[in-house]
Amino acid sequence: MTPEELERLQSCTAEIAKILYNNTPPCELTSLENIDNHLRQQWLEKVGPQIGFFYQTSNRNRTRTTAHSKKLYW
Repeated sequence: MTPEELERLQSCTAEIAKILYNNTPPCELTSLENIDNHLRQQWLEKVGPQIGFFYQTSNRNRTRTTAHSKKLYW
């Protein structure tokens, strides 16, 4: 990852954090456990599927090699 990409990633991550925070009910901000649980739920419902979809479509035609030198096609 280039320094420019890392900077962009950090900027986008900060923006995502602000959006998730603004959409978290105050009752979920009472403990680290509640924050963690709510953040995980938001990640699984909103963020994860978007990233998963990107990887699924972008890696469909890639070739990977295992430790046994077998080729797997995605």
